[in-house]
Amino acid sequence: MMKFTEEHEWLRVEGDVVVVGITAHAAEQLGDVVFVELPEVGTTVSLDDEIVVIESVKAASDILAPLDGEVTEVNEVLVDDPSKVNEDPEGEAWFFKLSVEDISSMDDMMDEAAYKRFIA
Repeated sequence: MMKFTEEHEWLRVEGDVVVVGITAHAAEQLGDVVFVELPEVGTTVSLDDEIVVIESVKAASDILAPLDGEVTEVNEVLVDDPSKVNEDPEGEAWFFKLSVEDISSMDDMMDEAAYKRFIA
């Protein structure tokens, strides 16, 4: 089950963590990604904290934390090869995993159908 935010992030629950990345739509809007700065593992974040910096040929963007939680893992591959964000944004190019206390806070987020309507 994937959920989506108005900030064009996707969230997928895997066991007791939430995997977070950006949508294909967001990756297309950014253009070719040339740099990704990820948070440190162990960082505690609150909703809407700046957590990832992405630079593309067009612009620099901040990714905001979609939930309160603790970063348990980051995708180091993106630091070495930021172009993965353009190649597989909703798969291999996830940014970080969060340990979240209240998973029900995702209930109000959009499902895939609602997100497709949102970007239409």
